[in-house]
Amino acid sequence: METIQTATIRRIPKIKGNLLFGNTFDLVKDPLRFMVDAMGRNERITQIRLVNRNCYLIFRAEDIKHVLQENNRNYTKSDAYKAIQLFLGNGLLNSEGDFWRRQRKLAQPAFHRQRLALLTEPMNRATLAMLRRWEQPDRTQPLNISEETMKLTLEIVSESLFSADVRKHLDHVSDSLTTIIEYAYDSIHSYVHLPLSIPTPRNRKYKKSVERIERLIYEIIAGRQNAKAGDHLDLLGMLMEAQDEETGERMNPRQLRDEVTTIFMAGHETTANALAWAFYLLAKHPAVARQVRQEVSEVLGTEGLPTYENVRNLSYTTRVIQETLRLYPPAWVIGRKTIAADQIGGYAIPAQAPILMSPYAVHRHPEYWPNPDAFDPDNFLPEREKQRPTYAYFPFGGGPRLCIGNNFALMEMQVILALTVRQFDFQPTGTQRVIPEPVITLRPKDGLRLYLNPVGN
Repeated sequence: METIQTATIRRIPKIKGNLLFGNTFDLVKDPLRFMVDAMGRNERITQIRLVNRNCYLIFRAEDIKHVLQENNRNYTKSDAYKAIQLFLGNGLLNSEGDFWRRQRKLAQPAFHRQRLALLTEPMNRATLAMLRRWEQPDRTQPLNISEETMKLTLEIVSESLFSADVRKHLDHVSDSLTTIIEYAYDSIHSYVHLPLSIPTPRNRKYKKSVERIERLIYEIIAGRQNAKAGDHLDLLGMLMEAQDEETGERMNPRQLRDEVTTIFMAGHETTANALAWAFYLLAKHPAVARQVRQEVSEVLGTEGLPTYENVRNLSYTTRVIQETLRLYPPAWVIGRKTIAADQIGGYAIPAQAPILMSPYAVHRHPEYWPNPDAFDPDNFLPEREKQRPTYAYFPFGGGPRLCIGNNFALMEMQVILALTVRQFDFQPTGTQRVIPEPVITLRPKDGLRLYLNPVGN
């Protein structure tokens, strides 16, 4: 049996890097390849150096479980999350400790099953409107699916949050979100950090984008202040009515703004990218698309709409979504930082040490996934899932900080995929080289274009 003494003296394997900058250039040049190659070294833990700071990579399911679940109170979010702090504020993604636990408890009821059941209607409505736009008889050019899914999920999350007519603002919101995400990514990977107080064109554009979205959200919150309980059954209404069981306190406007903004960004960007990847994979695997279409026909019929109850019967469609999230997890890397020193897998990890866990890499670990690079929805058959440790698959994180909107996102993807595949086939262009781009989320670089073919043509 391993003792604490042997654990504390075991040396953590390192990846050689540049004398001055360590592994920084290699990681920034191709983060996904770097993570997969690091995992391929088959070490329990790997140490890298980013400029002047050591960082630890873990790829074993049991070690990820230790960090995210078993010893989660010894870990905070990594410093990388500070890059979006101005925009997201102290919402669930960024907050820590007792404040986070209180906010999580207040927000959780908004995502309970009976609440989610009310949100299938806006999902259906927005998806059907998109499909009507696609029914152009003279369409000969491929469609930018990434752009379409971004528009769709932005409309869905806007209506699910606000039940308000914010369509006239959506183009501005979409542009602002793109600016914010790109700014955050550049900040994480930049060697020089100029404070926001310096009015560079980049800083001014970022601050203007944050202010535009913040102003819209505050206007909607202010318009609800005199509303009666139960007047609005959207997510904002539920958050505004949530009360602390002990104190009776509710969220103040700033807390509401932070939580709404977090849901707004996460519910838009991540789901849009996951959907784009799903359509891409179905285009490359027409037999899978046919099987999805057959299941949708059996469960929904030719014109029936998805509901919270019947999407549970779309088992194969759900496996397609799960397999998409395995190969192209929107959160391609998850960062944590130790509070006190810890031991992981028999290795001593110092206090204040950055820890990186990559779902993109772990979802390709050959010990957990046979033929890991292949698209195979049967990876999520119940009998196969039982054979894998839980944290071999963690597209939504895990432990107490499991993404609060995971069920919302899965239901949204089920609804959109079912309605779309029933009506259209997708076909690759044959000319575009599709490259995953690991920014804040994992998106197709330069968009993703596919040909549309109406079913039956």
